[in-house]
Amino acid sequence: MNVLWRTLLVLARARRLVRRGRSLDPTAVSRLPLRTLPTDIDVLRHMNNGRYLSLFDLGRWDLLVRTGLLDATRERGWYPVVSSETITFRKSLQLWQRFVVETRFLGHDDRALYLEHRAVVRGEIYARAIIRARMLRRGGGTVDHDELFAAVGRPEGLPDVEPWVHEWAAASALPSTRRPAPSDWD
Repeated sequence: MNVLWRTLLVLARARRLVRRGRSLDPTAVSRLPLRTLPTDIDVLRHMNNGRYLSLFDLGRWDLLVRTGLLDATRERGWYPVVSSETITFRKSLQLWQRFVVETRFLGHDDRALYLEHRAVVRGEIYARAIIRARMLRRGGGTVDHDELFAAVGRPEGLPDVEPWVHEWAAASALPSTRRPAPSDWD
């Protein structure tokens, strides 16, 4: 429930920033200041590893609202979903510690959008996640990038996705929902 309230606060903050003329270019880095709360920590008294990804969602919401992408996609009945994500940890965030969630688009390929999230303390990366996302239609199916960019504009200066990101996406992919994916441990 804690992340739900934080999500609503982030959405309100992002909309307020847009009204004040602080929208973001799609190639910009979103910076969202946060603090590690008691509901974020585990029995080892540092931020729970699963909580990082939930808090990185907040950075995506901030970026989507401030770039105008969220409103443009909602008008068309589209919504973003994460299809894969990987996180790497360097240092632990402690109770009450302030940090910044930095979020940016890495680029896209023919099927997905790629984003990077960082948990940063005084300019130092504590954790980083790479996200692969797709845009889906409320009525079913995916939104291809030609249609997406026709609706919201193709961001100028969006870099090509690094080869290692494509390799990661291929290595971490599961079969499509139209193919079987049995859980065999052999």
